[in-house]
Amino acid sequence: MNDLALYSRVREGDIYSFETLFRRYYAPLCLYCNKIVGNIDTAEEVVQELFYTLWKDRAILRISRSAKSYLYGAVRNQSLQYLEHLQVRKRYYHKVVAGEIPANDPHDSPQEILEYKELEQRLEFALEGLPKRRRDIFRMNRFEGKKYEQIAHEMSLSVKTIESEMSKALHVLRKVI
Repeated sequence: MNDLALYSRVREGDIYSFETLFRRYYAPLCLYCNKIVGNIDTAEEVVQELFYTLWKDRAILRISRSAKSYLYGAVRNQSLQYLEHLQVRKRYYHKVVAGEIPANDPHDSPQEILEYKELEQRLEFALEGLPKRRRDIFRMNRFEGKKYEQIAHEMSLSVKTIESEMSKALHVLRKVI
């Protein structure tokens, strides 16, 4: 049975036709996606999500050309969206860890704003897990913009202690975030 005939049966709710389509294209789509995203686990997630959406939205999806070209195009698009999402997360991660926590840019997309807020929450959670002195040192340096010498003077500690505490805090925050 050709792919369009299979898909028309899928649109009618035929689970066996869906399974046939899934078995026919799952492995090749995973390999194709893996070439784009560079991780087989992620590739499998992307392809599984595609098939989930295909089943869930079967009544409204219109495939006019071949099902094969639709599936490969959809996997390509979802893979590129995943990579874009990954870049956004990396950019915000580096900004937070570097202490460059910016105000929301009006040009940021709603997705970027949500990711930024999620990252802020993770940072706050991670900071709460630090010992009080280490947390205070981190906040004074990264949020208040104080230099190590200033912090050392205010807290009656050595600059080396401040450096050590910041190093430990950043190490923990990188793991948690």
